[in-house]
Amino acid sequence: MKNKVQTKQKSKKLVKLFLSNLYISSFTFGGGFVIVTFMKHKYVDELKWLDDQEMLDLTALAQSSPGAIAVNAAILVGWRVCGFAGMLTAIIATILPPMVILSVISLFYEAFASNTYVALVLNGMQAGVAAVILDVVCSLGSNVVKEKSYVNIFVMLLAFLFTFFFKVNVIYIILAAAVIGICKEVVRRRKEMKS
Repeated sequence: MKNKVQTKQKSKKLVKLFLSNLYISSFTFGGGFVIVTFMKHKYVDELKWLDDQEMLDLTALAQSSPGAIAVNAAILVGWRVCGFAGMLTAIIATILPPMVILSVISLFYEAFASNTYVALVLNGMQAGVAAVILDVVCSLGSNVVKEKSYVNIFVMLLAFLFTFFFKVNVIYIILAAAVIGICKEVVRRRKEMKS
C-alpha cells in the first residue's frame, strides 16, 4: 500500500515537472539565463522543491557544463526533484517546444526572415529579456550578499569586473571561482579539524 502511494505521488510530481518545464520552455525567449529565472520562480518560490542555495548551485553547474544552459538546468533540476525519471521528463519537456517552433519556422523561413512585423516583435522582446536576466542577477546576487561571506562577495565582484570591463572569457572566470571555492572549503575543513 505504501509503495502504491509513493508511486502515485512520484507520478503526480513527474506530471507537474513535465508541465512546468513545458510551460517554461514554451514561453521563454532570450537564452538560458531567462529560463533559469523562470525555473527559480517555479521550483523555489512556488513549488518549494528547491531552496535558493540549491538553485544557485544548479545554475552554476548548468553554466559551467558544456551544452545549452536551459537543457543543463533542466537535467539538474529534474534529477534533484525525481531522480533519473525526473531528468528524462525535464529534458523532453524542455526541448520539445523549441524543436516544434524551430521546425515550423524552418518551413516558413523566407516569410519570417523578410517580415517587418516579426523583426519588430523580436526587437521589442529584447527589452523584456534584459529585464528578466537583470531580475535573476539581482535575486541570485542578493543571496550571495545575504550569506555575508566576504570571499564570495569579493569573487562575485571580481567576476563581474573581469567579465564586463576586461572581457575575460567566462570559462576562465568559472575555473578561477571553482579553485577559490575548493581552497575556501579546504581552509574551512582544516579549521574544523584543529578545533
